Amino acid sequence: MKKLNVLFLMSLMIGIVFLNSCSEDDPIPDSPSVNAPSETVMVGADESINITFSVSVPGGFKSASATAIGGLVTVTSQPSTGATSGDVVVSYSAGTTGGAGSVNLTVYDANDKSNTATAVVEIEEEVMVIQVSENITEDATWETGKTYILESRIAVEAGATLTIEPGVVVKGEAGTGSNATALLVARGATIMAEGTAEAPIIFTSIADEIEPGQIESPNLDPTLNGLWGGVIVLGNAKISAKGNVESFQIEGIPTSDQNGLYGGTDDADNSGVLKFISIRHGGANIGEGNEINGLTLGGVGSGTVIENIEIVSNQDDGIEWFGGTVEVSNVVVWNTGDDAIDTDQSWSGSVDNIVVINPGDECFELDGPEGSYQGAGHTISNATVKVQDASGLIDFDENTDVNMMNIYFMDLTYSAENMQDIEEYDLYSANTNGFASSAFEVTLPDGVALTDVFKGGSDAITTVVASGANTVGADLTQFAGWSWAAVAGAVE
Repeated sequence: MKKLNVLFLMSLMIGIVFLNSCSEDDPIPDSPSVNAPSETVMVGADESINITFSVSVPGGFKSASATAIGGLVTVTSQPSTGATSGDVVVSYSAGTTGGAGSVNLTVYDANDKSNTATAVVEIEEEVMVIQVSENITEDATWETGKTYILESRIAVEAGATLTIEPGVVVKGEAGTGSNATALLVARGATIMAEGTAEAPIIFTSIADEIEPGQIESPNLDPTLNGLWGGVIVLGNAKISAKGNVESFQIEGIPTSDQNGLYGGTDDADNSGVLKFISIRHGGANIGEGNEINGLTLGGVGSGTVIENIEIVSNQDDGIEWFGGTVEVSNVVVWNTGDDAIDTDQSWSGSVDNIVVINPGDECFELDGPEGSYQGAGHTISNATVKVQDASGLIDFDENTDVNMMNIYFMDLTYSAENMQDIEEYDLYSANTNGFASSAFEVTLPDGVALTDVFKGGSDAITTVVASGANTVGADLTQFAGWSWAAVAGAVE
């Protein structure tokens, strides 16, 4: 028994020596070391960035986890299992509120030892009102929910594309003459302004307190005009200008600005897209008889898409075409100081589904070619015209190259001093180019005869109808919801 006890004690001592030997040979490694960026990380509201942490893991890398304040995080890159050093990359998506934030990264080793480091984040408040002071020379995007202030005449120059997202509000600073503000899309440039019925794009004055998401101005009357310039789109399609020149300087832009040239040889030219656009309170005076239209289209080609356009209270014309071939549809022009629809220089396109409300001069000012080039002519169809205080219905000239059809005139006034007649219709009907008009209807005031207001034989194409009994005119449903005129009850 004594011998057995001795043997047991000897074995126990050997085991202890062995264990001590193993412990001394294989010590447990130190905890991981995690190093965060030494400087505050800047990030824009609602933006995402990558933050890199360097790690040292003597016990072999096992895993990493991250948490955040002011945003969301995901570990997107880390060392391989067992690695003793490397980088951990964390993707941080900031929230929409500016201020301080942080990202905490915890690293674990194979022995489940861990360490944590914190990266300090500063979330920059998102800028919602952006000043635009220089021409656009490279691709740019104006973002939904924001307001852009035109500090001067801003040109989208050749080769650049300006994308304007739904719901954007663009405001022009006040100015006249060479200081008038406007957005000009030059030849060879592109505008992609695609609003929606739920979120139209609004161009207006800096004096307008309207904000993204609103349709009606909270402070400006829909008769107030001339507070800024307007929108000008120029292209490379054919024009018929005086002197038979291929290109010409657009009205409203000083000749010193070469971005104002329009016209060329490409009738299929593409200047981009304009959809669900409302242009308000414009028409600033450049010089005597030289104002900016609400929307000016100079030499714009058929590759361009233009539809659902509203012009409200422009000091000069609502929309004016100078040559080109572009097709336009769903137009409402409300309270212009001059003509509502104006065509020049042998525009060879069409405008369909139109509402005109209270123009200051002519409802339609329609001219033909100025040079020897004669295009295919243009078409105006399906229009409802609330004449009110206009000086005239249609002004033709002897070269007018238009086919008009399905036009309904209403709300006429009449006096000897202010005759609501179709001027010079005899010149138009006598031209030899094959253009003709048809299917006009009119609701007349009491005591006014058809021949009082439709002159020169134009009564032959016009039918008198009772109020609301018209069979021609515009589809008014196309303007509901997105246009100020419809929301205000002016379109009905």
